[in-house]
Amino acid sequence: MGKPTVSDLREQVRAQVITADDPGYDAARAVWNAMSDKRPRAIVQAEQVADVMAAINFARDGEMELSVRGGGHSAPGFGTNDGGLVIDLSLMRNVHVDPSARTARAGGGATWGDFNYATHTFGLATTGGIISTTGVAGLTLGGGIGYLTRGYGLSLDNLLSVDVVTADGQYRRASQDENADLFWALRGGGGNFGVATSLEFQLHPVNDVYVGIFFYELDQTANLLRFFREFIKDAPETYGGFPAFQVAPPLPFIPEDRHGDTFCAAIAHWAGPLEQGEKAMAPFRDLAPRVGEMVGQMPYPALNAAFDELFPKGMRSYWKGSYVTELTDAAIEQHLNHGPKVPGVSATMHLYPINGAAGRVASDATAFAYRDATFAPVFVAAWQDAADDQERIKWVRDYYEATAPYSEPGGYINFMADDDQGRIQDNYRGNYKRLVDVKRAYDPDNVFHHNQNIKP
Repeated sequence: MGKPTVSDLREQVRAQVITADDPGYDAARAVWNAMSDKRPRAIVQAEQVADVMAAINFARDGEMELSVRGGGHSAPGFGTNDGGLVIDLSLMRNVHVDPSARTARAGGGATWGDFNYATHTFGLATTGGIISTTGVAGLTLGGGIGYLTRGYGLSLDNLLSVDVVTADGQYRRASQDENADLFWALRGGGGNFGVATSLEFQLHPVNDVYVGIFFYELDQTANLLRFFREFIKDAPETYGGFPAFQVAPPLPFIPEDRHGDTFCAAIAHWAGPLEQGEKAMAPFRDLAPRVGEMVGQMPYPALNAAFDELFPKGMRSYWKGSYVTELTDAAIEQHLNHGPKVPGVSATMHLYPINGAAGRVASDATAFAYRDATFAPVFVAAWQDAADDQERIKWVRDYYEATAPYSEPGGYINFMADDDQGRIQDNYRGNYKRLVDVKRAYDPDNVFHHNQNIKP
C-alpha cells in the first residue's frame, strides 16, 4: 500500500484540512515570526482531541515532517515546516475556570489573553508570559517566566495536569499521579513528548496590580542595574518586573520630542495590597530623575498585554537567552556597551528575575533545571524589512556573546533560536539524561523533532 494521501486525512478528521490549493492557505500557514515563511503540505485546524490523534497517526505513518502550533509564537518558527503536516491548535482555545477550586483548564490553542480574560472574571490568575498573544501551552511546556514568577513560580510550577497525545497517537493524562515520568518531562521539556491538548493550572488571588513604567536617561543604566541587582535579592515576592532598554514609542507620558530616543527603563509591578502600591513604586522613583513615567492601578490582564503592540504578528525576529546567577559589574559593563545600541522600538533586552518562589523548587523536581539562577535575560530584535536581517541578528548575537562569559552555560528554552540546538544539554544540565529516557519511552522515533530537540 502507498503512503496516505491528504484525501485520506480528510476522511479521518472532521477538522478542516488546508492545502496550497485551498483559499486561506497563506493565512493558515503564517506564524508570528515572518522569517519562518514555510509551505507545509497540509494544515489540520484541529477542533477536538480526535483530530490531533488522527493527524499524528497520519504524519507518522506517512513519514512526514510534523509541526505543532498553538499560539504560533515560537521564535525559531517550529510551528511550521516545508512539505510536511502542521497541527494547528488555534481553534482549541476554550478556558474553563473552577473558582471554588481555584483551577483553570485551557485548550492547547489558548493564548494568555484568552486565559487571563477567563480567570480575571473571578479575580484569579496564574503566572503567564509578558505578551498576551503567546500560547499558553508553548510557554508553559518550556517553563513560563512572567510577571508573577517571584510570587507564584513559573507557569509550569502551577501546572496540575496535561492532556497529551503522544507519538503513538494515544491520548494520555499526565499529572503527579498519572504518567508521572511524562508529567515531569513536560514541565520544561518543550514539545518533545507530545501534543498538549489541554492544560490544568492552579490559580491565585490576583485581580488588579499596581504598575510603574519608568524611563531614565541612558547615563543612569549602571545605577539601574546595580540597584535592581541588590533590590530584587530580598524584595517582597509581590514585586515583579524587570530592567530593559527601550526605544521610546509615542506614548503620552513620554515627552513628544523624546519619542524615538533610546532609554533604560524599569517595569515594576506590585501584586500585594493596592493601598501599598505607591510606596512600592518609591524605590524606582528615588533611583534617578525620570524622563517619563506611568504609574497606577490596572487589571492584571492589562499588564500582561502592555507590550503586545510592539510585537505584532508578521514581524521578523531573532532571539537569544541565558541565565545569570549573579549580575556582576563586568556583566553590567557589557550591558552598557551593547544595550544602548538597541536597533528599534521592537528590540530590547529584558532582565527577568526568577528568584523567589521559582527558586525554592528543587532543580530536579521538573525538567527546568536552573532553579538557582537569579535572572533570565532575553535579547530580542523584531523588525519588518528583510534588508535589516543581518544588522538586527548581529546586534542580538553580539550582545548575547558579550554577556555569555558572565552567564550560565544554558538558557531558557523559550528564548532559544533555531541555531541553538548545540546548547540543548547545557539548557537542561543534570536533567538531560532523564529527559532522553522519557523521550525514548514516549517518542523513540523522534516524531516530535521540530523543537529544541531532545534526541532519543
